Amino acid sequence: MSDGSPYFYAWCDEADRVDAFAAAISALVTRDATCNVDIQSIDHPDVAWRRSIPIDEAIAAVRNAFSPGTYVFASLPVTLSSGSSVRFAVVCNGDKYERRGPSGPLCASPFDRRDLLPSSIEIAFGGSLRGVEIESAIASIQVQQEIEDLLIRLCAPEAHPRVRTGACVDVGDWGAPVETCASYHADAASVARDLALSWVHLHEGDKTALAAGTSHELLRARIDAAPHGACVGIAGDVELLRQHMRMDWAASASRDTRPARADTARRGARAVVEGDAELTRETVLKALDTPPSLLLEALEASAVPDDAWRSIESAALETIAATNEGVPMYEVDVTSRKHVQFIERHAPYHVRRLPSGGVVLATHPYRTLWPLWADALFLLGITS
Repeated sequence: MSDGSPYFYAWCDEADRVDAFAAAISALVTRDATCNVDIQSIDHPDVAWRRSIPIDEAIAAVRNAFSPGTYVFASLPVTLSSGSSVRFAVVCNGDKYERRGPSGPLCASPFDRRDLLPSSIEIAFGGSLRGVEIESAIASIQVQQEIEDLLIRLCAPEAHPRVRTGACVDVGDWGAPVETCASYHADAASVARDLALSWVHLHEGDKTALAAGTSHELLRARIDAAPHGACVGIAGDVELLRQHMRMDWAASASRDTRPARADTARRGARAVVEGDAELTRETVLKALDTPPSLLLEALEASAVPDDAWRSIESAALETIAATNEGVPMYEVDVTSRKHVQFIERHAPYHVRRLPSGGVVLATHPYRTLWPLWADALFLLGITS
């Protein structure tokens, strides 16, 4: 998938996949709306196109046709938490189809990037503060609310642990979880898998869409098998991540450097570029051995907004409340370099424990989760 719009990914066993797909589109679709669904398979030439059908009918068609070689594409209107309606695509893949080109067993994305990352927003007149910082904070708060809500609706719409893990990313495919803008785990005790999956993706080249189903024990064994002192470079910001993606795409375009298998993102470890942070084998192993409750508490303690954000958060929330009341408003462009830089530097991190026992780590798509993880590991004394 391209980086044209935020993508939401979810991993679950194939036996649970149709149920997860059914629950997700039922939670996402606008009430009483219809959807379009296309069903194809690499096992046979039959193709089904159904247009403007009820959700229940679409689910029944998928249940009837789903097999390891199936590819399902559904398009449907989705009502965001803000109340606006946008068009979404939801894809569900069988395991056999996934192995040909892993993109995620279950994934969703808006048709238009601006539906989740608008270029302009409307703000109420008369707020206590005005300026780039307030405008940026309002845009960031609204986007983060949508990102977290949509990820939960895809991964845990019924508080059911069918989906083990998921993520949201605005740059390319589902890569290292610590380089995404949001990750989900059905069990908060498994949050360290973000580090383990990041290691096997960055050090060994595994595509996260397939590796996400690997057991904790096997992930740990693979990391333990790496040479002592081995490390990988982590993109701490989105611009560095884009640089890495460009390098991977360039490598995949050449016969001499492209991955040898469809289930790998590259040949071996990802190259380190200037500005990357370092994640060592030993750090990942220590994190995996840390009691999950301590690790989660360290993440929560690290998710404290900085001074720049705290100084304007109340005013931003006050302005959002006034805007929602329908007072006179003005439109502001939030794509200027100053707006983007403020969000890149100051958008907060959220560690959200779910009633189901799961957990979501999230920030704005202009940031990655790595700074949150780096602070938590430092707080625990795992890194210096």
